[in-house]
Amino acid sequence: MTNNLPMLNRRKFIKNISFLSGAMMLSERTFAFLEKGKKLGVALVGLGNYATNQLAPALQQTSLCKLAGIVTGSPEKAEKWAKQYDIPKKNIYNYQNFDEIRNNPDIDIVYIVLPNSMHAEYSIRAAQAGKHVICEKPMAMNVQECKDIIKACRNANVQLSIGYRLYFEPHHLEMKRLGNEKVYGGVKMIESSLGFSMANPKVWRLNKALGGGGAIMDLGVYCIQGARRTLGELPTAVYEGMTFQMEFPSGAISNSTTTYSSYVDRLHATTGWQWFSLSPSYNAIGTAGQFFDGEIKKMDFKVPDFQQIAQMDNFADCILNNRKSEAAGEEGLIDLRIIEAIKQSADTGRKIKIVW
Repeated sequence: MTNNLPMLNRRKFIKNISFLSGAMMLSERTFAFLEKGKKLGVALVGLGNYATNQLAPALQQTSLCKLAGIVTGSPEKAEKWAKQYDIPKKNIYNYQNFDEIRNNPDIDIVYIVLPNSMHAEYSIRAAQAGKHVICEKPMAMNVQECKDIIKACRNANVQLSIGYRLYFEPHHLEMKRLGNEKVYGGVKMIESSLGFSMANPKVWRLNKALGGGGAIMDLGVYCIQGARRTLGELPTAVYEGMTFQMEFPSGAISNSTTTYSSYVDRLHATTGWQWFSLSPSYNAIGTAGQFFDGEIKKMDFKVPDFQQIAQMDNFADCILNNRKSEAAGEEGLIDLRIIEAIKQSADTGRKIKIVW
């Protein structure tokens, strides 16, 4: 392997890449790609708050990918973003000419950041255009749409990943390690909750046709993942009351609250008298953790400016090396199966068993 990459860039890359999942081994191909000064081009579809304040800034710090295009129905946003990020006119699309993106070699990855009801349509269209796909969570409105997206990407021979930034966040990786490896013994109880006060009652997330069902569709995904990834198990049953509960094969129980009326943000796992916990846990602006094994100790990790840096660089590396993302479409499908069971429990008042 050649070693022509300027030392400053190499150091920056290694710093960023260290935040990727599980100390990922970098291939010759990945380093060769970097040394040529190349990056995979990402087009953001939908320029709302998350794209504006999280994804676009994160893409200024990624090592393997870059912001190369946008898709928006707002001429004002298109003009503003073009100036701010030096995006050429040929890489700016609207929802009418979106499919023409297939002819643009500058775009390798299409990142869907639209309301939930539009995820399936634009993920499928992006795949049919021959572009790799990142779809924001929740993956879709229901299980069948998830299956349709996975099938479309498979048929088009493109990679698919869900926008699960916390799959690559150091504190959450530590929670997963402590739970999966039973460092303090088997986990018996988990609390996994997320909520905030929704200031604007007219936002699309509160519109069932666009959001699919309120806080459980939006915030519930985090709570479900926090529990199942800490345990390394899939739930066998769910029960929804004022909160929802998941039962796991090991006998562990997870209790969760999701709400748009109050702030709560916590992932807490206990093995008995020992415990490990994150609070805040799921917030995109930062995570903090501690554990107790006789004394309270702080989890101390260096973290990047944006959690999405590791998420997007990891996906770019998957594309370069033809490997499946840890946050692949099947992960989104699992979460929607659990959410549908929670909704069924809420409708019937019964515990719903899940067979995998």
